[in-house]
Amino acid sequence: MTRSAQLIAREQFEAALQAIREASKAILSLLGNPVAEAKDPQWFLQQMDNARQHLGSWGLVAKRLHINDAELSQFTLQLRHLQQLVPQYESGAEVSATALIAALRFVATLERVRLRQPLLHYNTELALSQPPQPRAARVQLRSLELTLTGLIREAWPDEVTLVNHLKLLFGANKVRRWLKFAKPGDILSGMQFSELAQLVVDKKEFAKHYAAHFPESGALSFLIEPRKSLLTFLDDVRLIRNHALGQQPLSPVQMTLLENYSAAITAPLQQHHVQGKTPVNPASFNACDDNELEAWFADAAQKHQAMSGDIFEIRDVIESPRHKPPRTREQREQLVVGVLWSAVGLVAVAIAVGGLHLVNQTRKPVAASQPVAYAAPVEPLDARESTPRQQLNRLGIAWDENHFRSAIDRDDDRIARLFLQAGMEWKVSWTEQALASKQHKVLDLLLSYRVQMNEPKPCRRMIANLGHALSQGQPFTAIRKTYLKAFCTTPAVVKRQASDAAQAQARAAATRDKSDEKWAAIQKAIYSEIN
Repeated sequence: MTRSAQLIAREQFEAALQAIREASKAILSLLGNPVAEAKDPQWFLQQMDNARQHLGSWGLVAKRLHINDAELSQFTLQLRHLQQLVPQYESGAEVSATALIAALRFVATLERVRLRQPLLHYNTELALSQPPQPRAARVQLRSLELTLTGLIREAWPDEVTLVNHLKLLFGANKVRRWLKFAKPGDILSGMQFSELAQLVVDKKEFAKHYAAHFPESGALSFLIEPRKSLLTFLDDVRLIRNHALGQQPLSPVQMTLLENYSAAITAPLQQHHVQGKTPVNPASFNACDDNELEAWFADAAQKHQAMSGDIFEIRDVIESPRHKPPRTREQREQLVVGVLWSAVGLVAVAIAVGGLHLVNQTRKPVAASQPVAYAAPVEPLDARESTPRQQLNRLGIAWDENHFRSAIDRDDDRIARLFLQAGMEWKVSWTEQALASKQHKVLDLLLSYRVQMNEPKPCRRMIANLGHALSQGQPFTAIRKTYLKAFCTTPAVVKRQASDAAQAQARAAATRDKSDEKWAAIQKAIYSEIN
């Protein structure tokens, strides 16, 4: 960063920290853990864990804050990430681009929590000498979409080839829908922002066409891997863009975050353009007058409304319609039962036909043939009523996720098994209480149905919760290790944990603090288990 850029970053970061401190006091008070003075993010993280222990579970924390489990998971993950990037901060110290984005993201999350819970009244306005301007935010939203379009056009300059490629990736139905909204000869104009972003950050597409434009440095090292960082930034931009197109004014923290996202994404591209490595010129997209900007936003808002908003998250990979999801256990059982009963029916028909044939061969000519009544095989009552879901109904247990989770929490492997046999999917985050209480019956059962675990990214939260548990003196049990090995041994997770362990070790060596040394040992133990 230049000196002027560093001064701006420092001011924004310190304003974000001040907002976090104010919010932490209000949140902890609501959770029954009031404090007189707020401190750094690491302190807030520890206090949140104390509040969780006081209330009994993270689920009750989420309920008190009026957010769901996934949102609470994001809350704690963002706070932990901020704490890892900035374990301690002295006023006036240098601020990295990644630390600034982490702080602003968490303030934006605090803002959403405040809007959900009317009992919270903290202020998330950033006290800045130069507040962000709404027009600049609109220009940045336009520039980012045009930048994505430019990147895709660079990779696929021929329209026909691009359309055929999109059919292979997304399916013909989506392509027809895009063509319906698109301008003639420009299918990209009919796609939503998230769909353009998905085409860029998809694993295979990014590696083949776009990786060279986004180096592993600066803000794009936010999540270590540039593609993951870019995906996260663009999905946050999608949410901000939805606010703007829904005629809702953007808050100062949203505009400040957007400003930093825009710089992080376009800076390496701009450098490549200057070096002649790409025709995409992000700076040119910022040069627009008010009429041009208003026309672009009017068109974007009209498309946004016609397509019922841009509501789907940007995913790690494009989900091709050619690949059907695997059948659930219940569907497989129903298919087998159907085939077996069909076979029984065919055998019965064959026996009946054979019997008629024998009667016709042996009957006397003068005797009138007696009508033969054929009774189709009737499925036994027990077979019809023995599916797992019907057993749950007979027990008075509704087909509901909350009942499944309750069975997990109380270590009721019989009821949990019926839910799993009937095809209910589960999340690793539901096992927190069971892991803490060493409930082996239900934990072992869930592992035997691991194909039905549908949590997209379970490891961040699981490792974060494990770290908290170990820091509070809980043992690193065999079942915890088994769950780590079952879900957290992918290269990306191992790489991230190696980085976390190295950072914790470096911090412990620098501070010589007992708590830091303990945390470093915990991170190293987790890394050793999954490596």
